[in-house]
Amino acid sequence: MELPDGLVAVVKRDCPTCTLVAPVLAQLSRVPDVSLTVWSQDDPTFPEGVEQVVDDTSLERSWHLDVETVPTLVRVEGGVEVTRTVGWSRERWVELTGVPSLGPDLPDHRPGCGSMTLDPDRVDELAVRFSGRTLRSRHVEIAALEDEHEALFDRGWTDGLPVVPPTPERVLRMLAGTTRQPDEVVATVPPDLVACTVEKVAVNAVMAGCRPEHLPVVLAAVEAACTSEFNIHGLLATTWFSSPVVLVNGPIAAAVGMNSGVNALGQGNRANATIGRALQLVIRNVGGGRPGGVDQATLGNPGKYTFCFAEAEATSPWESLARSRGIPAGSSAVTLFAGSGVQGVVDQLSRTPDSLARSLAACLRTVAHPKLPIGFDAMLVISPEHGRVFRDAGWDRERLLAELRALLQLDGAALVRGAGGIAEGIPEHLAGATLPKFREGGLLIAYAGGEAGLFSAIIGGWASGDVGSSPVTVAIGT
Repeated sequence: MELPDGLVAVVKRDCPTCTLVAPVLAQLSRVPDVSLTVWSQDDPTFPEGVEQVVDDTSLERSWHLDVETVPTLVRVEGGVEVTRTVGWSRERWVELTGVPSLGPDLPDHRPGCGSMTLDPDRVDELAVRFSGRTLRSRHVEIAALEDEHEALFDRGWTDGLPVVPPTPERVLRMLAGTTRQPDEVVATVPPDLVACTVEKVAVNAVMAGCRPEHLPVVLAAVEAACTSEFNIHGLLATTWFSSPVVLVNGPIAAAVGMNSGVNALGQGNRANATIGRALQLVIRNVGGGRPGGVDQATLGNPGKYTFCFAEAEATSPWESLARSRGIPAGSSAVTLFAGSGVQGVVDQLSRTPDSLARSLAACLRTVAHPKLPIGFDAMLVISPEHGRVFRDAGWDRERLLAELRALLQLDGAALVRGAGGIAEGIPEHLAGATLPKFREGGLLIAYAGGEAGLFSAIIGGWASGDVGSSPVTVAIGT
């Protein structure tokens, strides 16, 4: 937008300070060597006594000038802003205009009012009209008598719960949460192998109820989910229970208000709930992964709505999961794990790490089935009271993992089909083997939860490795 040379004042009648300085503006308009243009946000007849008043009730000029407070006085040279002042300050106005003795009867200083461009009811609408950012997503018209929430249900765009209608205003506001370009392709989303842009992720983040600051986390989660290692297509198509579990590490977790403490795996936290939900909606609405279609889970699990939490790094007895997986200290990351649900672990008596490790190992043997080794991964979520036992004994993450690996070496004779009167099991020729419950790297350890309760949790996995899914950790950008 081209600015007129000289002085530009932005005012509104509905501002006591603008009314206060109206005589000063009239005075400036009569000074021969001063070129003054006034932009009036709410009344083109205000201020009286000024010849060059421009109607800015559309707020286009104020928006492009990035006016936050009225009155704003700007000096322009060669069509370029040189300096500005906001509110009324006689000293600053005299300095900026070069005219002495301005407003001798006025107080020396008076703060201004909020610009109409910041009106909560208009700020998003103005961004749509004047930002120049054009959304490429298909615009769907809803009939005047059609309930927009029911319309989203009817079109199959929800996960069974109501979603936030993704209006252009809301999507543009969401896109402000990232520096990435809206048309940048984030990933190719299975099962339909559709190229998914930042804008498409933003649309689904709006629907999920995310805030703009959540978007970088959702983008990283989408990238991780669509890798061949994580294999979201296979995760959808399996009849097993599993769905993506999103674990967040790093400064962004606290910055966006994620829960890593009381009820960390449960409801009640907006960031946890909506970030995981946004990933699921992207897979559904962009990739076409819907229950009854590609999604053929026999029973499924509630985590298919959302399963997302942060690690409690500040109080953890060891380095973060992301750090253990190669992410530099101080960086933020998401780790995706193909989880099948939560299994509680109760041990209220163990006060030594050896005893507690044995309890955890005994429970971990039951993942998927006690007689099935290697085939399924797991994530062990240690709570603070259990974590204190390991901290006090000086056990780090690697020590605990090493102890669990040793405790989870299983006798093949007890695992073969028919052993214990159970038909399920491994082939007979492995009866003489000793087999690990989990493959190398197939057991993850995270730290989260409330300070009270000698309980931890096991999140069972899906088929591991090349035949299923491997955990994937991706750094979170901006």
